[in-house]
Amino acid sequence: MITMQHLVAEFDSVFNVVLEHPVAAPPHPPQAHNRVVETSRNLGLLREYLTYLRVEKGLRPLTCEAYDSDLKTFAEFLESRHGVLLTATQQDVAAFLEHLRTHGIDSRSAARKLSCIRGFYKWLLLDRRIHHDPTINIESPKAWKVLPKSLAESEVNGMLERAEIAANHPQARATALRDRAILELLYAGGLRVSEVTSLSTSDLALDSGRVMVRGKGDKERIVPLGVTALEALNIYLKEGRPHLARVRSRARAADGAKLFLSLRGMPLTRQSVWMLVKSSNIAASPHTLRHSCATHMVEHGADLRSVQLLLGHADISTTQVYTHLALGRLKAVHRQHHPRATRREADEEQPMGKPFLLQDKEPQ
Repeated sequence: MITMQHLVAEFDSVFNVVLEHPVAAPPHPPQAHNRVVETSRNLGLLREYLTYLRVEKGLRPLTCEAYDSDLKTFAEFLESRHGVLLTATQQDVAAFLEHLRTHGIDSRSAARKLSCIRGFYKWLLLDRRIHHDPTINIESPKAWKVLPKSLAESEVNGMLERAEIAANHPQARATALRDRAILELLYAGGLRVSEVTSLSTSDLALDSGRVMVRGKGDKERIVPLGVTALEALNIYLKEGRPHLARVRSRARAADGAKLFLSLRGMPLTRQSVWMLVKSSNIAASPHTLRHSCATHMVEHGADLRSVQLLLGHADISTTQVYTHLALGRLKAVHRQHHPRATRREADEEQPMGKPFLLQDKEPQ
């Protein structure tokens, strides 16, 4: 007969066996551990590269963010193939471009990402962290060259005239004076929107008719301004900006020195400038005014080198695209300077005579 004492003793024996041989917890999957290590190595390397871009190359924060996004996309692709940035091969880069193509990424975007990857591996090569550049024999995706969109001169004049009427109103607000100055500056100097919002009052030299602009990579250039733009800026500085600056009690000293201020006395943002241009012409944007400035200058006979210096293009090939837009000017130059063009026009003005036919003489 089994008593309660026997049952307790049997239970204790079983319990002791379980304690002596505990069930081991399942180990972490090696693949998951490797993935964490790969991600950590890639992120650390990218942080170093972004520091290099900001400190040594002097690139803008938005540019660095774009580089960071493109490189992280490539790093994630490598991690899916159990690779890291330092050990990437030419096959990895080619597979990444094919991956972009199959996922509907257009050629221009893919070419931009490849250019970003090239710069990254050039840095690694110069820093002697790798011995071979995996992008060296990779061809950039061919893309259609997209011509910049510009406005007709009449459209730009309409925008500027409406802004002038609003600024000259007897009860014009400070923002109307500011908006007119911004539109005149965008078109007269061909400035980028980020260049406009980063301007300080000390950058202006109205007596000399110019402004100091800091472009991509913190490169400085001097941009001359026309009489209308100088007048709009002068009125804004005297009558508009002081009213906006009064409410900047909590603004930082550096912010208070900015040229264009909001209703709260804070530096104007890029989004605010974009909305300002859109409210004047729905088909326009700050960059459209920049393209219009360059296109209209080429149409009126400006040489490409001068336009390149005005816009701050590092390579003149970027400026050459505006010659495709100024076809009327090119035709006029061709007619004026090409010898066959003037001769053809002269021939077209003369009446056509009867054709002279050559006939073989019959043998006598």
